[in-house]
Amino acid sequence: MKLTLTEAGQGRPVAFLHGLLGAGQNFGAIQKALAARGHRVLALDLRNHGASPHASTMSYQEMAEDVAETLREAGAWPCAVVGHSMGGKVAMALALAHGAGVTRLVVADIAPVTYPTPLFTQYVAAMRAIPLRQGLTRREADAALVEAVPNPALRGFLLQNLLFAEDPPRWRIALDVIAAQMPVIGGWPKIAGRYDGPVLVLAGDASDYIRPEHEQTFRALFPAADFASIKAGHWLHAENPQDFLSRVAAFLEA
Repeated sequence: MKLTLTEAGQGRPVAFLHGLLGAGQNFGAIQKALAARGHRVLALDLRNHGASPHASTMSYQEMAEDVAETLREAGAWPCAVVGHSMGGKVAMALALAHGAGVTRLVVADIAPVTYPTPLFTQYVAAMRAIPLRQGLTRREADAALVEAVPNPALRGFLLQNLLFAEDPPRWRIALDVIAAQMPVIGGWPKIAGRYDGPVLVLAGDASDYIRPEHEQTFRALFPAADFASIKAGHWLHAENPQDFLSRVAAFLEA
């Protein structure tokens, strides 16, 4: 599947893969900053997200093949790859399946393990419950999410997916598919092999997604992995973009 992407800059290519319920636009400021440093930066919308096509399944192998196809067609292969959360799992699956095509790998606040998904399941259920009627305003949609999503910044992030320019508004992401595929998204498939290229595993120090016991799992698949953290929670590129950019740029330019 060919994915939608935005592109900035010239130089050695680096692709950014967003997390669940996100889009390539989430990396806009990072993309602009890296482009100014001499990188060709591609921010992709993964399947069922952003402006990319919808599909009925979301296995990590399928999503990795989507990325490989898209980058090849864009003439950005081989490529460095940066993935956050779900996008980090896609990036890891891509590196394991197409190691020669991934020059460097950044995995942001996720591990190659299965996670429970109660919060994201709750978010998706709340989003699906919003009545998409004519005249629905952003304020009304925001109010409908308050109980399930108390954090206003997170509600704003989720509502980026609701197209208010249309009447009635519609979700641009495939919420029904995402809800059905949540066990797959939270999981991690059995993928043979390993990736021997350079890897940076970057965690938010206030997040519990990457734990000490995950290091052995990383090492088995990515023996050259280096581990670092910045002051942030799970959405580290949004919460601390300066330190995120500094760490990623230093790794890409090493």
